[in-house]
Amino acid sequence: MMTLRFVTAMTMLCLTTAMTAGCGRSPRVTFYTLSAAAPPDAAAPAAVSVVVGPVTIPSLVDQPQLVVRTSLNQVDILETYRWAEPLKSGITRIIAEDLAVLLPRARVSSYQQNAGLEADYRVQVDIQRLDMTPGKGVALDALWSVRRSGESTAKTGRSVISEPVSAGGYDALVVAQSEALAALSRDLVKALRAVSTAPR
Repeated sequence: MMTLRFVTAMTMLCLTTAMTAGCGRSPRVTFYTLSAAAPPDAAAPAAVSVVVGPVTIPSLVDQPQLVVRTSLNQVDILETYRWAEPLKSGITRIIAEDLAVLLPRARVSSYQQNAGLEADYRVQVDIQRLDMTPGKGVALDALWSVRRSGESTAKTGRSVISEPVSAGGYDALVVAQSEALAALSRDLVKALRAVSTAPR
């Protein structure tokens, strides 16, 4: 009888401990967004309409979580550090916002906003690499094209950008990613300027 009571008491203790542990607080999740970082461009082309997109990104980083590179063949997917919006949508939005700042007289929208409308220029971006490395910075490698409406050929190019961080932590990496996208946007403005002045 004592043995049965002891086993019952121990079982109840174990269940109580397990339930208490399960009811503990979940880890705090930090959410991040990208921000426009490009300064205005005084030599911007005249008033035009520009659509940004589609933009593609590597499936490796197309995650709700921040993905950071820890070595050549290893990454960490950070469960408690997440994007507040899908990364591909965020990058498209930020490139459009950067271009709007760089081209103050232009009407710039993202592909999602303007999919059914024809614009003077369309910008497409295929990001091949987007690595965030703690303590080092962001590496971005993107192929892009800028096409004028009604033309079959496009101006194409490649931007390889390295944006270092001056501080540790994931906040600095997100800022560096915004800066890298601003550098990409400056390359796109140069291409837009070249296309806009080229003879038809």
